[in-house]
Amino acid sequence: MVDKLKDGLSVVLQDFYQLAGSLGRDEDGVVRVEYDDDSNGVEVVVASMEVREVSELMTAESANDLIDLVPLTGVYNLEGFHRPLLAIQLTKLKDGLVLGCAFNHGVLDGTSMWHFMTSWANTCNRSPTLLIPPFLNRTAARNSRVPFNFQPPNQDLPLIRDKIFNHAWRAITRARQLKPDDHSVLAVFADIRKRISPPMPRTYFGNLIQAAFAVSTVGLLLTQPPLYSAKLIHKAINQKDAKAIEGTCKLFEKNPKIVRLEDAGPNSVLMASSPRFKVYDVDFGWGRPESVRSGINNRFDGMVFLHEGKSGGKSIDVDISLQANAMKKLEADKEFLMEP
Repeated sequence: MVDKLKDGLSVVLQDFYQLAGSLGRDEDGVVRVEYDDDSNGVEVVVASMEVREVSELMTAESANDLIDLVPLTGVYNLEGFHRPLLAIQLTKLKDGLVLGCAFNHGVLDGTSMWHFMTSWANTCNRSPTLLIPPFLNRTAARNSRVPFNFQPPNQDLPLIRDKIFNHAWRAITRARQLKPDDHSVLAVFADIRKRISPPMPRTYFGNLIQAAFAVSTVGLLLTQPPLYSAKLIHKAINQKDAKAIEGTCKLFEKNPKIVRLEDAGPNSVLMASSPRFKVYDVDFGWGRPESVRSGINNRFDGMVFLHEGKSGGKSIDVDISLQANAMKKLEADKEFLMEP
């Protein structure tokens, strides 16, 4: 059932492709929907709540009873600048499936939403093509360009990317069994092609990454809710803007030195590579790779590589290097493995 929904979604989005984009602004400040290789795409999450039955949800009187079944709860429409315009959560129950959807109301209304939902259902059921394709020429209704200068709201909830960083940081820190007053550092290597001024194209060939650092005491990291450390990560990444990048470059130019990954500290966790790299699309003529792994170079205690998962979609392969004792504890950590 889940695979059928995913397959149907991939087909219907070929016509409703705007929902796979994100909000953006052109050079005049006019808000528009943008969709390219850098877009977030549609977020699809598969969850399990197999201790609950459909009948329990049918009798739920409060929307609070459904909060765990709908994605992007608490997210504002203006956050479409850095969040998906459509998020879907497929939750498996003991005797059924919940399809939870979150649309950005700034890009569609109820009529358009149910047009999409009906088309998706028809695609899954019987029709390989849309019965009624969407009319996407928005300028036909009103052709005007209004610069809209505002500051998008701060992102209070973490992106999927930040959730992965956060999950690994907390779990590795638990496994190391550090003291509460010890400091732990998370270093994330950010692609700065679009962050520098002027921005560089994606095709820029060279090394344009810089590290963003989040720091916390172990006690706070492990006793506070995950949102605490997720905000630290998000803040560190967001602060890596053109001004900060320029400052780092000038500091290096004034006092050049070799920087080693280990310099982040003994309790550090370093996140490298990216699931955005389409590593399984590298086909030399004899099919997709069976596996993509990182070699022995650049490995040390706390190094984490993220790769696109072979199964595609939002799957991610995580490659972690730890000291033997910490690795044993990590492999037995049910919270890290997300086991009941």
